[in-house]
Amino acid sequence: MNPAGPPLPLDPLLDAVLGVGTDLELHTTLQHLVDSAAELTGARYGALGVIDPAHGKVTDLFTTGLTEAERSRIGRLPDGHAGIIGALITDPRPLRIDDLTADPRSCGVPPGHPEMHSFLGVPIHVHEEAFGNLYLTEKRGGPFTEDDLQLLRVLASQAGIAIGNARLYEAARQRERWIDGAAAVTTALLTGEPAADALTTVAERARILADATAAVILQPTDQGGMRIVAAATEDDAPRPAHARSLRSPQSDLIGTTIEPGSAVLEQLLGGEPVFIEDSATDPRMTTRVRTRFGPSMMLPLQAGGRLIGTLALPRSRGARAYTSVERLLATQFASQAALALVLADAQQSRQRLAVFEDRDRIARDLHDLVVQRLFATGMMLESTRRRAGSPKVESALDQAVDELESTIQEVRTAIFALQQPPADAPTTFRGKVLRETAGAAAVLGVQPSVHFTGAVDTRVTDPAAAHLLAALRRALAAASRRPDVTRIEVAVDARATLPDGRTGVRLTVYDDGTTDGVGTGTTVTWQAPVSSEIGPG
Repeated sequence: MNPAGPPLPLDPLLDAVLGVGTDLELHTTLQHLVDSAAELTGARYGALGVIDPAHGKVTDLFTTGLTEAERSRIGRLPDGHAGIIGALITDPRPLRIDDLTADPRSCGVPPGHPEMHSFLGVPIHVHEEAFGNLYLTEKRGGPFTEDDLQLLRVLASQAGIAIGNARLYEAARQRERWIDGAAAVTTALLTGEPAADALTTVAERARILADATAAVILQPTDQGGMRIVAAATEDDAPRPAHARSLRSPQSDLIGTTIEPGSAVLEQLLGGEPVFIEDSATDPRMTTRVRTRFGPSMMLPLQAGGRLIGTLALPRSRGARAYTSVERLLATQFASQAALALVLADAQQSRQRLAVFEDRDRIARDLHDLVVQRLFATGMMLESTRRRAGSPKVESALDQAVDELESTIQEVRTAIFALQQPPADAPTTFRGKVLRETAGAAAVLGVQPSVHFTGAVDTRVTDPAAAHLLAALRRALAAASRRPDVTRIEVAVDARATLPDGRTGVRLTVYDDGTTDGVGTGTTVTWQAPVSSEIGPG
């Protein structure tokens, strides 16, 4: 090392080497390294700059000797593009300088930075790959010596091994977190969450795993662009699963669209991952929210040749860039999440099909058994009525027949409702009337009975249907304001005869509530020609 001078202080060096290799957590290892280097050489200030070889800049800086007040006065830390720090990045060889202020490569120090003269710097390599540099300044008792340089080189060499181990450990921990996260997402999606909640679940989990400021999911639009349909940010308050559909932040994110023609759009629609160094300045980014973000990953959610969308994970401006390991793990997570989304969708489709089949079976049973038996019973009562000699018996039998006909109509209405898709908006007039009355039942506390007469769906035109539905809503709303309502009847007659003799449609809504303090009930009727405007009867 230095045969002409005194022997190197091996005990402090050994302590420093052993201390650096005792922790497998990378951040702790790096901070311990810079602390040990300063103590070993007697430097007042020390720093370890982690560099990005591809861009030749410092991406992270660990310091010792600076107080919080001094760090605050310095402000933004150097990026390594100039000065002595930049020189060591450009030419990664050990460097010892007695006076920084006299070196032509020095560009001075920023305002508020402590005055520095003596300097010692050595590169750190991990598996022959440039990792960063150790910088020491202001040796106590004079300039740095060759022995100091040799000590620092030995420490840097051993530190490379310790850093390599810590990086392997950190990578293993990252992989474990991402694998656990993907498994958790798969489990959550296969429990039967709705589509919107499933996308939000993927975004929330990915944001946490990637340590991102936000996570958004974009899906293709009919116009050829992509639109944000789900988002999660670090400011979101935790919400229970049943309340996710009510979440409100990210209103400025959800709905944001990448318009056709964007340079990044072709890659996204083609299912290619896109990695952005700075969203705010990258010319490929064109959305209005890009200015708030820095490094970003945009990963395809693709499974079985089907592109579900894109998962974007932006970090805030000035945040550290994503490493190659993080990019790989996030890409694998996106593939797993896409597969889980496809499986969840297939599972929900099977469940819906099972519901449809069960409803169809119930509807057939009602039609083939219940309705026919009720009809047969009605025929029997009608025959008995004709043979009865007592007016009272005839009246009772007439009432029983009317009740059976009403029951048959109710059952047929139930059969029609069973044949409608449970989650889809109805397209027929009959289905829309049933949807309105079912929705009103939750408010009224009473399920309205509904009767249809005639070919309602074929005879009622769209303009007349719109007016009739509006009238139905008004009648149900009025009924909800009346006290003591226990029965509501809705009747739609497509074979009604209007006052002018034309055939039209008549809507009648009756409720037995109290009006003006009298429990007489209320009947409201609307009617319209098949193809003209509607008016109250």
